[in-house]
Amino acid sequence: MTDALTITRDLIRCPSVTPADAGALGVLEALLKDAGFTTHRVTFSEAGTADIDNLYARIGTEGPHITFAGHTDVVPPGDEAAWSLGAFSGEVKDGYIYGRGAVDMKGGIACSVAAALAYLRDHGGKPKGSISFLITGDEEDVSINGTIKLLQWAAERGEKFDHCVLGEPSNQEVMGDCIKIGRRGSQSGTLIVEGKQGHVAYPHRASNPVPDISRLIVALSDEPLDHGSAQFQPSNLEFTTVDVGNTATNVIAGIARAKFNIRYNDCHTQESLRALVEERLARACGNRIRAHIDWLPSNSNVFLTKPGPFTDLAVAAIAEVTGRRPELSTTGGTSDARFISSYCPVIEFGLVGQTMHQIDERASVADIATLTKIYRGILDRYFA
Repeated sequence: MTDALTITRDLIRCPSVTPADAGALGVLEALLKDAGFTTHRVTFSEAGTADIDNLYARIGTEGPHITFAGHTDVVPPGDEAAWSLGAFSGEVKDGYIYGRGAVDMKGGIACSVAAALAYLRDHGGKPKGSISFLITGDEEDVSINGTIKLLQWAAERGEKFDHCVLGEPSNQEVMGDCIKIGRRGSQSGTLIVEGKQGHVAYPHRASNPVPDISRLIVALSDEPLDHGSAQFQPSNLEFTTVDVGNTATNVIAGIARAKFNIRYNDCHTQESLRALVEERLARACGNRIRAHIDWLPSNSNVFLTKPGPFTDLAVAAIAEVTGRRPELSTTGGTSDARFISSYCPVIEFGLVGQTMHQIDERASVADIATLTKIYRGILDRYFA
């Protein structure tokens, strides 16, 4: 019952839509405890958010210390009637295991657990160092009571991590084509333009914010934030909604709002990025347009694990199993790696992510076997 496919099936059958755990952490805790891991279930709370249960498990007390991280929570399945097989069935058909979380990322967690248990069986139940698991339950939501607090909790206990593998579905097309070694940061805000409400027949008595917000959107969008860096693609600012809250056709609105998101690279910090956008806004407004930005709080900072011995080790393990040398990539959205990077170097490597968050999310049975072999290869090299 400790092979990766069985673990994947058992995890999928726990309908752990954020913030529910639905027994998923218990599946992992039982397996790891039976193998000699010391396990801790830790629940974190914060006003206005759901309580989140987390799992930390470790075997070994010395270095080097490698940790496998991941999340057992999943996004909602959507229309369950549209699934070919049950959204939480974990059924295998035509070489694929189906279910929400199969790819993102219960399959990846299952492979890391199976690889660790196999390594321990072959080495007398003890690693030549330490292996641990950091598993959370709120990555798919606000990420407040999960990995970020679990890492703080572990640090307060004196836990120190040397390296981390996060099992997010990093591969684009086939196993072995991509390792994520960094992510751009994410910062959202709302552009607010103040006008003066009035009758459309008397525009001189009003101040229409709609043309003004249109001009500002163009001004902020047209000029590049940067031209990229050695490891990252250029930052981009994208407006996603525009709203004046006006249902009438004979009323000039009094205020206009436009929401936007910026994915930024290591040319910026959150502070310098905000200052740059504010400066451009002030220049575009001149002395006439009244506008400001409400910035949303963000814990999605840019991070980079520089290529070196650890990435070389992972590349070698991947190449041995797949025959491919993966691209070291910094593309994509955010993940819990942004928190882990403050404690140790972290890479993301998991299954092929083409069906994540989709109806009929599924993982190839062959890919699950391949990923387990790769994780086992990483452990063999790490403790060699």
